[in-house]
Amino acid sequence: MHHLIAGSLIAAAVLFNGTANNHTYENTTAVVKKKGWVSLFDGKTTKGWHSYGKTTAGEAWKVTDGALYLDASKKDKADWQSKTGGDLVTDGEYENFHLKLDWKISKNGNSGIIFWVQDDPSKYKYVWNTGPEMQVLDNDGHPDGKINKHRAGNLYDLIAGKEGVVKAVGEWNTAEIISNKGKLDFILNGVTVVSTTYGDDNWRQMIAGSKFKSMPDFAKVFKGHIALQDHGGDVWFRNIMIKQL
Repeated sequence: MHHLIAGSLIAAAVLFNGTANNHTYENTTAVVKKKGWVSLFDGKTTKGWHSYGKTTAGEAWKVTDGALYLDASKKDKADWQSKTGGDLVTDGEYENFHLKLDWKISKNGNSGIIFWVQDDPSKYKYVWNTGPEMQVLDNDGHPDGKINKHRAGNLYDLIAGKEGVVKAVGEWNTAEIISNKGKLDFILNGVTVVSTTYGDDNWRQMIAGSKFKSMPDFAKVFKGHIALQDHGGDVWFRNIMIKQL
């Protein structure tokens, strides 16, 4: 199945090269739409996104060279997030989807792609109180790289996944999340690294054995917003697109 998906996307993938000029992005958008894909990032602005708990994107989220970039240089020592960033959340909600994007992490950096987020700061302090995460990490430089189920491409704290796929720090990785009617797949650089079911007894047991066991609404609703995590380190995202299934 994944080979067919990869084949159908080859035209879009060729065009999604991170070039920031208007012509490239216009052509890419046309190709993507023909195949049912919608771009979540225009390559120029943070339109369509906001920092969790706010109405607009925090100033630490910038656009440079066709990529969304978290500039985490300003950070309170007592806080693990940047001063004017926060987790960046889509304005829209998604159920049964195929998400695809490129990410690049800084040395010793940590971030994540979080989904099914319930955008209600009055009830949930953080996006990960409700949404599970595909880990984004410098495996060699960050302490989480030594923790099982906390490495790049893992379903964070739930499933470790396939190793040997992530690229060296500073290089672009292509990540895909397919959430569809009880089936969840993570693909990293063309390789399926996690494949599981959700909403069943096994899913509930995994949560009960994880750090999320004390969060009553974690991964209970399989529709929500997508978030790019501010974990206090520089991180880049580009070519963010989604197809509803």
